[in-house]
Amino acid sequence: MTARRGRNRRRLELQSLSPMQRVSVHVALLVLCMPALLPFIWMVSTSLKLDKDIYGSGKAGAAGLSLSSLIPHPMHFQNYPEALKTVPFGTYVFNSLGLCATTILAAVASSALVAYGFGRIQFKGRDFWFMVMISTMALPGQVTMIPQFTLFRWLGWYGTYLPLTIPSLAGAPFYIFLLTQFFRTIPMEMAESARLDGANEWTIFCRIVLPLAKPALATCALFQFLGAWNDFMGPLIYINDPKMDTLAYGLQQFYSSYDGKWAQLMAAATLFTLPIIVLFFFAQKTFIQGVATTGGRN
Repeated sequence: MTARRGRNRRRLELQSLSPMQRVSVHVALLVLCMPALLPFIWMVSTSLKLDKDIYGSGKAGAAGLSLSSLIPHPMHFQNYPEALKTVPFGTYVFNSLGLCATTILAAVASSALVAYGFGRIQFKGRDFWFMVMISTMALPGQVTMIPQFTLFRWLGWYGTYLPLTIPSLAGAPFYIFLLTQFFRTIPMEMAESARLDGANEWTIFCRIVLPLAKPALATCALFQFLGAWNDFMGPLIYINDPKMDTLAYGLQQFYSSYDGKWAQLMAAATLFTLPIIVLFFFAQKTFIQGVATTGGRN
């Protein structure tokens, strides 16, 4: 409710501005976004150039970055099919999508179950164990990397996708925290009414809580997709079969095998980034709603 009021207030404030003020606001926002957009613009621009044109030519030589240098003359779209032929792009995409789908289902489902217990069920020591769970977020991945590798190798999982998928069944602390905060905003009276009608906790969880938590669940799914899609260290450590490589690790293999083909490398990187941009473009409303509604209570 608080987040909705805040959005309505900001919308009214924006509508009260004059056309010139709106243009000024959008121009200011665009300028502030340029430091984040510039690397992406350079990547796309480089992917449409010939290798000999990337660093400039003629008197300019390797001149600094300028607006004219970002516009390819001419645009060389052939870099994209050449990049797809150079590496097994289809295999990398298939492996990455498989890992993303598996980890999303496992992480979101398990995190929702744990978050329901922390957010909706009263039990002794609940706040203590919730703080213990939250404190695990302070552990850097480098601390647990070697113990995890030793454990997974002892289990015989080295060389398989199991070390990249099975840990998702234990949930993720950040997702559990996010969903717990969201579940606590759902009125308890709804659950009490369902209990009076004979519903058990599992029915309440599946029929009442989960449908209301779609924005928060979608937010967790988007975060998990980004994490699995961009994961480089996991495949680097646990995968030893080239046919099982993911797209993030495949780009590194491309760079190692074809050093100097920057145009094709940037074309492959653009294709790697494109699904993330498309996904966020279509899911931005749900994503922002899910994050904004987890901080307050009704």
